[in-house]
Amino acid sequence: MDYSIFSRKPFNLSGEQIEKIKNIYSSMDEDDKIGQLFFVVGYRQDEEFLKDVAGRLRVGGLMCRSMSAEQVTGTVAILQKNAKIPLLIAANLEAGANGIVSEGTKVASQMAVAATGNPDNAYELGRICAEEGAAVGANYAFAPVCDIDLNFRNPITNTRTYGSDPAFVAECASAYAKACRKRNMCYSVKHFPGDGVDERDQHLVTSINSLSVEEWDRTYGAIYKRLIEEGAPTVMVGHIALPSYEKDICPTIADEDILPASLSENLLCGLLRKKLGFNGLIITDATTMAGFNIAMSRDKAVPGAIAAGCDMFLFTKNMQEDFEFMKEGIRDGVLTPQRLEEAVMRVLALKESMGLFEKDNVPSLGKALSQLGTDDNKKTARRIADESMTLVKCEKNVLPIDKSKVRKITVYGIEGGANALGYARENGLLPKFCDLLRKEGFEVSVFEAGGVYEGLQSSYKSVKESADMMIYLCNLATKSNQTTVRIEWMNPMGVNVPIYTKSIPTVFISLENPYHLLDVPRVRTYINTYGVNDFTLELLVEKLTGKSEFKGKSPVDAFCGKWDARLS
Repeated sequence: MDYSIFSRKPFNLSGEQIEKIKNIYSSMDEDDKIGQLFFVVGYRQDEEFLKDVAGRLRVGGLMCRSMSAEQVTGTVAILQKNAKIPLLIAANLEAGANGIVSEGTKVASQMAVAATGNPDNAYELGRICAEEGAAVGANYAFAPVCDIDLNFRNPITNTRTYGSDPAFVAECASAYAKACRKRNMCYSVKHFPGDGVDERDQHLVTSINSLSVEEWDRTYGAIYKRLIEEGAPTVMVGHIALPSYEKDICPTIADEDILPASLSENLLCGLLRKKLGFNGLIITDATTMAGFNIAMSRDKAVPGAIAAGCDMFLFTKNMQEDFEFMKEGIRDGVLTPQRLEEAVMRVLALKESMGLFEKDNVPSLGKALSQLGTDDNKKTARRIADESMTLVKCEKNVLPIDKSKVRKITVYGIEGGANALGYARENGLLPKFCDLLRKEGFEVSVFEAGGVYEGLQSSYKSVKESADMMIYLCNLATKSNQTTVRIEWMNPMGVNVPIYTKSIPTVFISLENPYHLLDVPRVRTYINTYGVNDFTLELLVEKLTGKSEFKGKSPVDAFCGKWDARLS
């Protein structure tokens, strides 16, 4: 292979460093090489499992789900002490260091950052993620998300993005990446070729980016081109098809042969490598997703992803079986010795560029605890929450709440179940919110459905007399493994739907999803917070009562293109 590629961006290795990784590669047997292709996941400090994946399987990396500082540092210590080649240790550091460690600072969602209108806050998000992540042993952020939230019906992008303006997405993603580079934290721009166009979730189906070549070049392409030119070390590839470019590169391709980018040589080598000039490491998104497994039988897809141009394979469905599938792919010629060498050498080159072969990669718990959730980082999180909260529309004379007119408030809570697999959000916010209102002197009652059937419901007059204001607190987040972002109202006939908007001042607050006006268009006062950190509810009540102003600006069309949603 052409080893000179490692002297170029993003590796920038010297001749001596290139010789070093060549020597490491030549000393590796086939199992060593296969192991380096795999990036597995760890949920807890399980010494037997960790020693097995680091020692026997010799994996190239492990992604940590969020654990306590003691558990994370212990996990990383076991891995690095038992590894022949240092591991990449990653986490979803999209919204804060809490993505890997429970004591870490939760800063804000990417969309909350965007709502401040200031890319410097994206830099601060990257700084906190890099510094606190590194404190517990992480060296790789699976971030920034470079998707564009073009379709409000998309069930996965949403607040994980920097909004719907491609130029601003690029500006914020670049700022986050700059903070990581400054602190020697590897990062991954994701999810190539770009989520946010389809309304379907790649966790459940091979989704489609349906933009034309020209549209893609102006949007997603421009973002990736900028970040690649600035030195992005890795790109995470989604299980998302891009038919326009598949057909542009291969005009004779049949629709049935169009593959998700994670399995498409046309997109990986033709678009990402050749046209965009990306020279770094390509890693798949999680291969446990249906979008990957629907496209090709698992035994073919495992080696097929590497053969097509990916360098690392994220997660396994059955660890032992997937390793065997990779070996079978080598034996069957699906994965050639040349492609295997290129992939493994890119893994080694990335690790060498990060200095992993030269430093002690075992974190200290005591040192970590002193760097997590610092006062300065919490102040940053509070400031971003304050600057991002957005008053999308407001009925005249409703806010700030006039305590001389509003004494009794009925609060409607809309909350879903806990999300799984590292995207957890805080539940049970309703009692905290109600307590904060009570501290302001309001009489607060929480809506509970009584007689809900026709003829047995509460009288209109009794409801009107019981409340001077109604507030809806909606804590429904988008997450992986779902098909819709709509509100599901109580049966029968939505007894908790806002139907008193003409009679009682009604405020709807969406804590997570900026698009809930689609379901409550006639609510005339609507607020988005784009997520919840330790300071959100306190700041929210301050703004409701006029102690501070709403400062955020929506990074997306919160009205979902609907004329009735604009009524106030």
